[in-house]
Amino acid sequence: MQKEELLHLHMLMIHIKKYYENVTNEEIETERYNSLEISPVHIHKDKKAHKDALLTLGDEIVTHIHHRPVQVVNYSSETASQKVAAEH
Repeated sequence: MQKEELLHLHMLMIHIKKYYENVTNEEIETERYNSLEISPVHIHKDKKAHKDALLTLGDEIVTHIHHRPVQVVNYSSETASQKVAAEH
């Protein structure tokens, strides 16, 4: 993977975090990611630093979501004929 691609994925992961926080009104704790002191705009940092940051941020997001209670969605045959779309 090229460094430019890692920078792009790093930025996307930041957007995923912000989107999740905005939709759920929950803050994802990212102490390990923050301690790396790197962001997608730090283009001068090396490829390994961005890879480590990307993996660390991803791990903290997944860990946060994993520890949340599972939301149960009830489905009935009455709603089967209706079109349903869920964005948020």
